[in-house]
Amino acid sequence: MSTGPVINEREMDNQSSTIESLIDKAKNYAETRIDLFKLKAIDKSSSLLALLISMFIVILTCFIVFVFLNIGLALLIGEWLGSAYYGFFIIAAIYLIAGLVLFSLRDKLLKTPIADTMIKKLWD
Repeated sequence: MSTGPVINEREMDNQSSTIESLIDKAKNYAETRIDLFKLKAIDKSSSLLALLISMFIVILTCFIVFVFLNIGLALLIGEWLGSAYYGFFIIAAIYLIAGLVLFSLRDKLLKTPIADTMIKKLWD
């Protein structure tokens, strides 16, 4: 005769099936969380890519318009001064000065706002 507690076979099967069920639920939960993380990453990256592509198209269009306006302005100034290349030199000098100002203020005017926009877009 045994003096210890008596556990019948049915109770052991019930406990093992409960543990297996718990393990299966934990695996399913982990897989679901991984799938959710992947879907969120895809959503954020596709949203960011769409923003970048649309910004590129708008900037490219504005750049083309800007170039033609500058050519027209340079020709106009050149006509006023008597020679077309004078107008192009004046426009080039204006952009040289503007480029130096932008270069000196690049962190404040360009780097920080662009980085903030990208981070905000990724966290929204």
